[in-house]
Amino acid sequence: MPPSTPLSRLEPWQDPKARPYIQIDHVSKSYEGFPALNNFSLSIYKKEFFCLLGGSGCGKTTLLRVLAGFETPTSGHVWIDGINMEDKAPYERPVNMMFQSYALFPHMSVEQNVAFGLKQEPVSKAERKSRVESVLELVQMQSYAKRKPHQLSGGQRQRVALARSLVKQPKLLLLDEPLAALDKTLRERTQFELVNIQERVGITFIMVTHDQEEAMTMATRIGVMEAGRLRQVGTPNEIYEYPNSMMVANFIGSINIFEGFVTEDQADHVLIRSSDLGCDLLINHSSAAPVGAHVHVAIRPEKIAISKTPLEQDYNWAKGKVRDIGYLGDVSIFHIVLKSGKIVLATVPNLVRVAERPVTWEDEVYLCWRPENGIVLTS
Repeated sequence: MPPSTPLSRLEPWQDPKARPYIQIDHVSKSYEGFPALNNFSLSIYKKEFFCLLGGSGCGKTTLLRVLAGFETPTSGHVWIDGINMEDKAPYERPVNMMFQSYALFPHMSVEQNVAFGLKQEPVSKAERKSRVESVLELVQMQSYAKRKPHQLSGGQRQRVALARSLVKQPKLLLLDEPLAALDKTLRERTQFELVNIQERVGITFIMVTHDQEEAMTMATRIGVMEAGRLRQVGTPNEIYEYPNSMMVANFIGSINIFEGFVTEDQADHVLIRSSDLGCDLLINHSSAAPVGAHVHVAIRPEKIAISKTPLEQDYNWAKGKVRDIGYLGDVSIFHIVLKSGKIVLATVPNLVRVAERPVTWEDEVYLCWRPENGIVLTS
């Protein structure tokens, strides 16, 4: 389990006395008998940057549309700041949504696009002008106020769409894959800018994405979804380091999975015998599984060390041959085939040039990892 947090540093989701700002209570949504959301419940707290992560068709966007009022749930309720949204039309909800396509009006200038939603609000012309100028400055687009969308880059259009969403000062902002249309370099830079903007305005964000790195970079917490259900909720660190199931372990990043049986289960460690390895797996925490139970052990590639020298340890090692090496610039990914035929991934930082690398193709190598690096998965 993840390490405990001192009481003085409790986050809202760790505090039993904290009141959720967004409460999704047993929501289901079906289309022609097919469940897009299946008894879905989730609590989100004020000023969170929450990310819904999952593959295509898992129900992420459907959930956003239910929150926005564009879809009516088959059953269940949604509460925002203590108010039941059941009878609230989209325009009556304190919610705004930033669409993946941005949906800017091509015949309007940047400032006209941003001001459009405010024209439906009971605000004066002077206040409208002030709020548009303020939000354009926030997204660093004030010098582009007179331009039309076709005169902007993809990143600039994304900023305009964000400004239009923020100018109405919603309690909740929904973002449907907001960075999908940007190139890799711009997307990475915009991730940090979006987080900084969210912290400055203090609005609760819920973002949908299938990009794991994007979710890990931006979110305070992540909810991993599959087939309309929530599989795990946690901070990026908890989701990555402590996956609660095979599905989450495989979905988030690269992972090595070893299959085996529990042979010893003590308060401070567990031993697991696996036919994939020539030794037992030692993990220095309890598995919550009885002796004889069939389990899987997950180990991240970056936790595995590679050596050409035989190891003097009884547990947590393997011998194999380098089959492939993937060079990614900052790191290299080694594919090592064991005697059992199991392929193990190990990630090594490129601290020296490729020509000086001590391990290369077809080399016999030894792999090892620390007892705390294994995670026992029982589901």
